[in-house]
Amino acid sequence: MRSTSDTVAAIGFAVGGALGMAGTFVAGDAMRETLWAIDGVGIVVAAALLTMKYQRLGNDCVAAGYLVFVGGESLLLAGNSAGLQASVPSYLGGISLWAAALVLISAPNTFALWMRITGFIAAALFTVSVFSALWGAPLLPTSAPLPALGYPFLVLTFVGWIWTLMRPVR
Repeated sequence: MRSTSDTVAAIGFAVGGALGMAGTFVAGDAMRETLWAIDGVGIVVAAALLTMKYQRLGNDCVAAGYLVFVGGESLLLAGNSAGLQASVPSYLGGISLWAAALVLISAPNTFALWMRITGFIAAALFTVSVFSALWGAPLLPTSAPLPALGYPFLVLTFVGWIWTLMRPVR
């Protein structure tokens, strides 16, 4: 039987992934900030629940990954309302923690290989984005090709986590 926490976590990642991607393509600041605020809260709740789940299961690496993801998403939430340019410092900290979290979650063979691969690709793209910005490249959360190229891989990873949570128990 699926737990309520698993269902809530799946909904949090689904809402977070959908609204996060939508916010990237919205032109208006107020709409983008609103979508990203809802997205961030959904992801924080989902990752917090999975931190507890995997800790109880004794999978410390995955649990730590979700805990780090909570920290990263919290930094993104903190900078969101400041606007794109002013949010860059907290954004860089947030995606740095996303990258670390994705590596921690994807390193053990807890999830299917394709989920782990999409997680590693997203982590690599976010890491390159952070270093590019630190070395002087102009970067906003909506910049293309980076960091925007990392978002679809992150959302595909979310889809995998949702599938894992919602698949029938055998």
